[in-house]
Amino acid sequence: MDGMHSETVLKPGEKAPDFTLPATPDQELSLSDLKGGPVILAFYPADWSPVCGDQMVLYNQILPEFHRLGAQLVGLSTDGVWCHAAFAQARGLHFPLLSDFEPKGAVARSFGVYRPAEGTSERALFVIDADGIIRWSYVSPLGLNPGADGILAALEGLGAPAHHEGAVS
Repeated sequence: MDGMHSETVLKPGEKAPDFTLPATPDQELSLSDLKGGPVILAFYPADWSPVCGDQMVLYNQILPEFHRLGAQLVGLSTDGVWCHAAFAQARGLHFPLLSDFEPKGAVARSFGVYRPAEGTSERALFVIDADGIIRWSYVSPLGLNPGADGILAALEGLGAPAHHEGAVS
């Protein structure tokens, strides 16, 4: 992390703010709709950037492992729903991509991972438990795919004390 959000990013142990965002042009999804099991929020800067594409395809490939651990995955960016639809179709993604488009980055701001100069979010991951408490968070340098090891470790460790990691760029 570049330090810009080290003070504002929501930390483990904090309640995840609820939100409702468009998942498709005619459907919305709320964080509270997913309550009852772990949720992975994967904020990423832009649908068509090379790193974002690789990151989301990786998560799609290990989606069965996330489901085995009882978790649901949601991707979020400030792109619009039609951009998400084209990206998901081109990459064969099988999890919801939520549009934090209007008001621009409102959900990213509520999690402390909005980049106002670029109008995008950080590349940030949150694992939220069944009660809506953030159990693990990680903000990655924008140019690096954070992979899934941290997510999987956090999911496997649910029930243990919350843990926060931050990368240094």
